Amino acid sequence: MDKTVIDRVGRSVTYEYPPKRIISLCPGITDTLLSLDLEDEIVGRTRFCIYPKGKVENIPAVAGTKDIKLERIQDARPDLIIVEKEENTKEIVEELEQHFPVYVAEVQSVEEAFQMIEDMGNLTDRNGAAANLIEAIQHQFASLPTSHGKRIAYVIWRKPYMVVGKDTYINSLLEKMGFINPFIDADGRYPAVTAEDFQRANLDYVLLASEPFPFKEKHIEEFLEMMPETEQLLVDGEMFWYGPRMLDAASYFTTYLNI
Repeated sequence: MDKTVIDRVGRSVTYEYPPKRIISLCPGITDTLLSLDLEDEIVGRTRFCIYPKGKVENIPAVAGTKDIKLERIQDARPDLIIVEKEENTKEIVEELEQHFPVYVAEVQSVEEAFQMIEDMGNLTDRNGAAANLIEAIQHQFASLPTSHGKRIAYVIWRKPYMVVGKDTYINSLLEKMGFINPFIDADGRYPAVTAEDFQRANLDYVLLASEPFPFKEKHIEEFLEMMPETEQLLVDGEMFWYGPRMLDAASYFTTYLNI
């Protein structure tokens, strides 16, 4: 039967329910769908969808997050394509919706990450499994460390330096742990910053993420020269993904960010 829903950007989407051939173009959503026991229903993913190991490899890669292979998608004959507002582009949505039902999710906070999991359950007739995943994550998040107002920057890029800003899942997660991000007042969700901006921010910690730019030990000295009194930490960027990775995040943060 057909079902009509309103997606997270207000679009009306009508599709065959429950969907039997799903394409997901967002790594965190692919991870979520597979955790809801939809391995047989997912017929396409992006090349950046790498979790869960042991399952995702069996699904054909039909796109990137910013580029698509329309012929591959058409060959997969999806009855529902799921995208995410930040991960994918408006142009991708506009092209795909000419051919297939496209649902746009949006995750800019911890609360919206839980909402996304619930939405995936509603879309695919996996409400019980989605509720169980949310409950498990919330149980783990009850033990998140608390930083008590330490000032922090989460750096995602080099040349130019770019940091996490407002209206992002990562910033919401940092705030949930009690950190203060001085760059939420900058323009954009991932603002470009200078060495002088870092120095003026009076930071206690700088987190150098493993992705999208692969910060490594050799980059720590570069930041120490800018901010010799600020502690520099390399962090696993995948622990800041929403979806089932959130289950592992709490213990990781307790070990590495209990500062």
